[in-house]
Parts: sequence; structure tokens; C-alpha cells
Amino acid sequence: MHSAWIRRCALIALITGTGAEAAQAAYCGVASYSCCPTAACQPTACYTTCRVERQTCYRTVYDVVQEPQQYTVQRTRYETVYDEVQETCYRNVVETAYREESYQVSRPVYETSERVENYTVMRPVWETVEQERSYTVQRPVWEESVRQCRRIVQRPVIETVEQECRQTVMRRVVETVQQERCYTVMRPVTTYRVVRRDCGQWVTQRVYHPGPVCPVTTLDANGCPQVCLVQQPGFYTCHRVWCPRIVEEQVPCTTYRPEVVRQVCPVQVCRYVPEVVVQRVPVQVCRMVSEEVVDNIPVRTCRMVCETVTCRVPVRTCRMVAEQCTRRVPVTTCRMVTETKTCRVPYCVTRQEPYQVTRRVARCVPRVENVVCTRMVSRCVARQEAYEVCRLIPETVCPAAPCVACHTSAGCPTADCQVEPPAATEAGKPALKPEPEPAAPAPEGPRT
Repeated sequence: MHSAWIRRCALIALITGTGAEAAQAAYCGVASYSCCPTAACQPTACYTTCRVERQTCYRTVYDVVQEPQQYTVQRTRYETVYDEVQETCYRNVVETAYREESYQVSRPVYETSERVENYTVMRPVWETVEQERSYTVQRPVWEESVRQCRRIVQRPVIETVEQECRQTVMRRVVETVQQERCYTVMRPVTTYRVVRRDCGQWVTQRVYHPGPVCPVTTLDANGCPQVCLVQQPGFYTCHRVWCPRIVEEQVPCTTYRPEVVRQVCPVQVCRYVPEVVVQRVPVQVCRMVSEEVVDNIPVRTCRMVCETVTCRVPVRTCRMVAEQCTRRVPVTTCRMVTETKTCRVPYCVTRQEPYQVTRRVARCVPRVENVVCTRMVSRCVARQEAYEVCRLIPETVCPAAPCVACHTSAGCPTADCQVEPPAATEAGKPALKPEPEPAAPAPEGPRT
């Protein structure tokens, strides 16, 4: 009932606020309220308005907080061991075969003739003349002497001393334990797939090429020369074109799917225990003793002595002499001769060839180890959250009686005639109380 009454009040306020705009828009503004007197726009009866009142409320909100927690789990780790397996496979071997084909070629034939040609050459004539030249040389003179060199050398003296040597050796201990081993077996599975193969062939096609258009000068009916365009005869060329032909075939395809097999078997585990062994080892110690040694070193010194030497040097001079010569120059001419030749054209032939392949098959060996993991644990934390609630309070407003002294219909605005202006009064109906929102339900207990 309260909600229906609130909706009715809101509708009245909406009509009151938008009535003037609707009246101005009707009849293109002819019936606008702006042309009415002020007394005509005053309310004539009591009406109800709604006043908006805001209130702040609080509610309890639960937040979920994640906290880390460590725990230890045992994890099985598998190590992969590979076994070698022999397998027969087939591969395509492409062989080259040849077939003979005939074709025409144009072979050039060269003919050589000679023509006589005169030319002038310059022949060199050499003449030899002797000239005297003097130059200075350095002659080495060697002198020998002896120089004493004193040096200190270190002579090694070796002594034998025994020392204790402690070393740790690892003694082997063998134990037998039962372990579960997992290995993978490859099971063959045969399926069929469609393979498309091209079984086409080469086809020779002839293509016609029109000749060029050349201008030709002819005489018209009046005997005047004119230029006409004449089409020259064309020619044919042959080229090979591949015509494909796709053939679909069903080809068996064998695949291997891995299957894990578990087996419990005894395994010998070897571990080493440390032991300390003491030995007396003879050690040779070397110490150096200083001694002085005197060496006589022969020293050979060289000094240079200047000498003047005179010699006769032959000098060759060259002068050029012109001579007339005649030579025969070969002239080569070429003409094309058409010949038919046969060539071997290679083509490919494919065959299947078996071969052995060594394949490595993997099998798993389990090993248990402790692993420290971290998980997040949920915890609820309560807090107060503020929110705002709006409520509508209805009020009834009644217009005042017309003032006789002031001759107004809305009361006396100056209060000189002792007439009270219109006042707002409560409607006597109960105000709408804001109902606080229910507190958010607390989440369930902590989950991992």
C-alpha cells in the first residue's frame, strides 16, 4: 500500500513539473500559459508533494582472505629409459631412365679466307757501351777478445722424508629391494587413408605467332607512291604442357600407440660407505743450494773500413728502326646449316627399397620424492560498510483564502492585513521509514 501511494505521489510531481512545457508545446505555442494572469496559475485546492530525505546506514560485510600454508606430499617421478628396437621401413628410391627424342638444330659452318695487308713496325736496335763508375764500400774487420762472466746457479739437493697420508675411500654395499617398473609397449594400429597421386603426362602443343606488320611502298591508281601496312607470315612454336590426372588410392597406414605395463622386480641397490685409510708415503724433498760459477766468454767485435772501388759498367742503348711488313689476315664467314639430332631425355622411376632402422623405445622408471607445496587457505574477516538510503515523506499543501484587504486570491504577501499565507502541513499519514539492508550472509567455513 505504501509503495502504491509513493508511485502516485511521484506521478503527480512529474505531471506538475512538465505541465507547463506540454502546454507551451501544444497548438504551436498559441495556448501558452505565459499569456495568462498570475492569479489564474495559483492552485485552487490542496495537493500532495513528496520530500526526499537521505539516511546513512551500516551493514556487515564478510571478506575472504587467502593465507599461504605449506605441506609435504610424496610425488612419484618417472625417469625415462630408452631400449633399442630394430625395425624394417621402406623408402622411395628414384632412378633415372632415358628415352631418345629427335630435334632440329641450326649448326653454324665457318669458312676462312685470307687477305693481304701491309703494316709498319718499329724494330729495336741495341748498342752496348762501357762506362767507368766509382763507388765506396764498407769492408768489415773482425777482432777477438775474452770476457769473464760471473753468475750464481742453484744446485738441487734431494732428501727423502716419510709422511702420513689420510684418505677417505668409499666401500661398496649392495642391497636387494623390490621396485615397480613401468615400461611402454607400442601396439600396432592399422588405418587407411586416401592418398592423391598425380598420374598426368606431358603433351606437346603448337602455338601460332603472327608475323610483324611492315610498311610497304606501292603506287595507287594515279601513279603516286603510298605506304601500306602488310602482315608478314607467322610461325609456329612447340612447347610441352603438363596435363595433370589425379588418382585417389587407399593406402594402409600402421601407427603404434604406447601402452604402459607395470612389473614388480627385484633391483640391486648399491651404496657406498666412507672409510678412512692411513698410509705412510715416502716423499722426496728438494732444496736448492747457491753456487758461484765463472765463465770465460770469447767476444768477437766487428768494425767497418771504407774503401773506394772503380769498375767498368756496360750500358745498353736502344734506338727504333722503321720497317715495312706484309701479313695475310684470315677472314671468317659463318652460314647456318640445319641438322637433325637425337638426344636422351631423362625421366624418373620410383621403386620401394627396404632398410633397417634402429628405434629407441622409451620406458618409465618410478622414483618417489618428498615435495614441499604451498596452498592458500581461506579465512573470513568481517567489516562495517556504509550505504545511503533515500525515503520520500509526503506533505499536503493547501492554498490560503483570498485576502479581501489586498484583493488577492493567494493571501497577503506583505502580512499587513494579518492574513496568513498558505503553509505546508503534514498529511497526517505515517512517514516511510527506511528499512536497512539485510547484512550480507557470512560465507561458509574456510575452504582449501
